[in-house]
Amino acid sequence: MVFKRLLGSLGVGGPTVDTVLDPGPALPGGSLSGRVVLRGGTSASDIEQVTLELVARVEAEHAEGESEGVVVFDRLTVGGGFRLAAGEEHAVPFSVGLPWETPVTELYEQPLGVVLGVRTGLAVAGARDTGDLDQLTVGPLPAQEAVLEAFGQLGFGFRSADLEYGRIGGTGQQLPFYQEIELTPPPAYAHEVNEIEVTFLAHPGGVEVVLEADKRGGFLSEGHDALARFTVDHHDVRDQATRTAEVDGWVRHLVDHRASYGTHAAYGHGPDHEHGHGEHRSGPGVGTAVAAGAAGLAVGVVGGMVAAEVVDEVGDFFEGDDES
Repeated sequence: MVFKRLLGSLGVGGPTVDTVLDPGPALPGGSLSGRVVLRGGTSASDIEQVTLELVARVEAEHAEGESEGVVVFDRLTVGGGFRLAAGEEHAVPFSVGLPWETPVTELYEQPLGVVLGVRTGLAVAGARDTGDLDQLTVGPLPAQEAVLEAFGQLGFGFRSADLEYGRIGGTGQQLPFYQEIELTPPPAYAHEVNEIEVTFLAHPGGVEVVLEADKRGGFLSEGHDALARFTVDHHDVRDQATRTAEVDGWVRHLVDHRASYGTHAAYGHGPDHEHGHGEHRSGPGVGTAVAAGAAGLAVGVVGGMVAAEVVDEVGDFFEGDDES
């Protein structure tokens, strides 16, 4: 009996947990629903708490170079305070809200290379915690999709997307990291910029759109980064042609502004600016660019640690997993 209790404290013969997320991508600021299915072990267990942690694989820049780590960006309790009999199956349904700044992992059903997960924690009285890890798929809000589609109509192509640890100065950013979607310029802008990075910072009232241009240098001059910030309302019902013309104005404002804002400082980019308007130039949709480019994205193995709360039990976090 003593040996059985010892095995139980080590998680041997204890309850198991499997989280089943409802099908379809979630949305930033929307709800994430599903159920946590618990199965009793060889003896009864007191389930103290069932928790969900939202985790993201994030890149961090430091003096030694770059590293990757896994950051918890939300933690929610969805159940607990009940007894699970030996061999019993018990489901805990849940519906929880996602942070508004939750990164987008797919566009037009094509993966962007950003990896998010839902880690289920099960606190059992007198035993080690057990858990489960599931991939989280997040689609864009209508405002985010409209902006990206406008870039596609202007001829910009998708290059890559990643999560950067740090903060963008002058914004209302809430999470300890932000998403960068890197776009390649069309011929009309190729002589002025190497790439444009798009960051969405959604909130209940709308979406902050931060644009950063890696600008080309001219004769006897060096290239530099330029930064600008714009806002899109969630309820903006303008047609796509009007949105595309507006985004074209944003880009023209960005590349025409010659003052240097410097490169990324520690956890900050730089000031924000007013937006302008410009003429519309049509091009291929960004969905085509994503479909062609997303498949070639390489997902690195988690390495290093970042200066935030880190989950160390998730191993390589879907690296090599068919579902990822």
